Amino acid sequence: MAEIGFYHLTRTSVDQALPALLGRTLEAGRRAVLRCGDVQRVKAMDEALWRSTDPLWLPHGSAAMGHGPLQPIWLTAGEDVPNGATYLFLTDGVNCPDAAAFERVFDLFDGGDPQAVEAARRRWAIAREAGHTLVYWRQQAKGWSRGGR
Repeated sequence: MAEIGFYHLTRTSVDQALPALLGRTLEAGRRAVLRCGDVQRVKAMDEALWRSTDPLWLPHGSAAMGHGPLQPIWLTAGEDVPNGATYLFLTDGVNCPDAAAFERVFDLFDGGDPQAVEAARRRWAIAREAGHTLVYWRQQAKGWSRGGR
């Protein structure tokens, strides 16, 4: 079973929060897959990661760029994992039927959007029923606080 962290964004957008989390993933020697809601969102995330200044360099790719097995971070609107990633990042309310295939899953959602919060609660319930280890993180003024839910 995977450890699934639900990241309740209250101060920044997904585009702003992801670089730090992905940077820590690479520092830990892990590879990541970032699943987005659609191909346009993959393109927007690609551009956001190239513009990242902290960390300055987040090597990544997508089907548009190719070379999947070589990419430390793979961006997709599907369920492909060509880079052997053990960490999965979910945005845009994407569901994760294959969470058990990963060591860790990061489910990022917009805390200012009531529909996104409700959808995250449903994903939490499904993951709990599946037997995954669940962790709730809430964005604070400085960093994240781990909460129990």
